[in-house]
Amino acid sequence: MLHICVDAGVSVVPQGGNTGLVGGAVPRGAVVLDLRRLDTVEVDDVAGSVVAGAGATVGAVQVAARAAGLRYGVDLASRDTATIGGTIATNAAGLRAVRLGDTRAQLIDVEAVLTTGAVISRRGGLTRDNSGYDLPRWICGSEGTLAVVTAARLRLLPDPADRATALLGFADLPAAVAAAATLRREPAVEVLELMFAPGVALVCEQHGMSPPFASNPPVLLLVEVTAAADAGSLLGELVENVPGVADVAAGVDAADARRLWAYRELHTESIGRVGIPHKLDVALPLPALAGFVAEVTAELARLRPDARAWIFGHVGEGNLHLNVTGLDPADEDADDAVLRLVAAAGGSISAEHGIGRAKQRWLPLVRSAEEIAVWRAVKSAFDPTGTLNPGVLLPN
Repeated sequence: MLHICVDAGVSVVPQGGNTGLVGGAVPRGAVVLDLRRLDTVEVDDVAGSVVAGAGATVGAVQVAARAAGLRYGVDLASRDTATIGGTIATNAAGLRAVRLGDTRAQLIDVEAVLTTGAVISRRGGLTRDNSGYDLPRWICGSEGTLAVVTAARLRLLPDPADRATALLGFADLPAAVAAAATLRREPAVEVLELMFAPGVALVCEQHGMSPPFASNPPVLLLVEVTAAADAGSLLGELVENVPGVADVAAGVDAADARRLWAYRELHTESIGRVGIPHKLDVALPLPALAGFVAEVTAELARLRPDARAWIFGHVGEGNLHLNVTGLDPADEDADDAVLRLVAAAGGSISAEHGIGRAKQRWLPLVRSAEEIAVWRAVKSAFDPTGTLNPGVLLPN
């Protein structure tokens, strides 16, 4: 199909679950290649890996892995919609990246189709192969601009027998960031999710939930640990040794843990109910995170007094999801201000959703002309006719 489109001079846009935030799978006068029917999932419990079609959801891979007594390291709130092909295209990270890494860290090999129609694949199950360029990891994060991923072999991990969850309250963001920096040194800590009181209050309002604390701490941290046994005691010991904790809500059973997780995982849906948000997925060096939040909040208040900023994210990696409501969808002034502050702080304008179309104009803030020139050369080698996802990632 691809070589036919090349011969006809027609562009191709691969699509999966359409959970991206930067327009990387939005067609503009192109053929849409829907990959969702490539949804097979086959676990190889001897090799400790899984071969999944590009259209299989992250949730489906997780279910298959658990049935084999294993687990898949990538997890995100959109797990039942986001597809393996899409998460490879954007190198998605998610909720457990602080300990288990991003999609690239799970990737053993890919099956991918080039615009010539040639298929590249070495899905035999080798976990060590240092015989040349690592093409799967070039394709991972390329946003569908180099090849069409049709399947992948992904590593699976042992599934811990026990896990424990707690929600911690802090008087301010520097205290929460310091706690996160301490907790992420502990091998058992897999989740460090940052929230703020306004976002949690919005979740409670939109979903009829009770607040987690009567004291309403301004900053909250969701923490989860895993262990072979007695994860609750381990989490309790860790929290006792973390300075600055003002409140603690423990997930004493599975129902409690689900309730604590809901405060975090319902953020995106709740924000969407109050308006169409500008979604800015960014990353900051951890030492700069607290200062950035203060600065960006003040700048947005000055620039757009009627707008509202909602911030949450994966604090262990400095990854913030910054949503702004109350703006015209076409208003890029606030986006520009935020992304320039990110770049000035030494951060990334895209932590895990890619550049797509929406962030192209700001890419030179964080990537040099020399880097982009190398990217163009790679693009030309994989896709000399420029058929795949034109206008995505690389600035025109």
